[in-house]
Amino acid sequence: MRFDIITCLPQLLISPFNNSILKRAQDKGLVTVEIHDLRDYATDRNRTTDDYAFGGGAGMVMKIEPIYNCIEALKKIRSYDEVIFLCPDGDMLNQSLSNQLSMKKNLILLCGHYKGVDERVRQHLITKEISIGNYVISGGELAAAVLADSVIRLLPGVLTDESSALTDSFQDNLLAPAVYTRPTNFMEWAVPEILLSGNKAKIEEWRHQNALQRTSIRRPDLLDKKK
Repeated sequence: MRFDIITCLPQLLISPFNNSILKRAQDKGLVTVEIHDLRDYATDRNRTTDDYAFGGGAGMVMKIEPIYNCIEALKKIRSYDEVIFLCPDGDMLNQSLSNQLSMKKNLILLCGHYKGVDERVRQHLITKEISIGNYVISGGELAAAVLADSVIRLLPGVLTDESSALTDSFQDNLLAPAVYTRPTNFMEWAVPEILLSGNKAKIEEWRHQNALQRTSIRRPDLLDKKK
């Protein structure tokens, strides 16, 4: 799988993709992540990627020309399943959407910045818009890293135990059950005996019931989706 990430601040994406699981996935050749500096596709000698909004108002707007030039240059090399714009008003990222995207081959992620992008970018160049939550952050770089992480960890071979991703929260509209490790007793706080029993069937049943209980208390809206 391949991610091409377009940003006017590439340095913000260096750390997320050069550590931990995302780095190992790239080292294994399971995913390719290329970060493209939008300023390299600007049309003036100052490498300008933003300008004032027509009609006035606070904040700068990302220009269409550099974005168009970058996307077109990438499309001349390969075809893309989606050109995704990270923005506050896009479709909300959830586990189901991450699962769907993990089945794709090539994705372009466009990181918004400043007050947003020229609306013509959204009308003519973007195929999908995604938000990571009902809040605003300084730019789409962190959102792109979150989206990529949620997708890459689902790829076969990325996680040491591939079944781990299947038991994550939200995979079946349930939160993950409680987990414990050594010591079995700490400050007289004991691990549930069933988890020490070695009876896999009963342990799985306990985990399922625990997941249902936690979901009903913390995210009852997820249970409504199962009906």
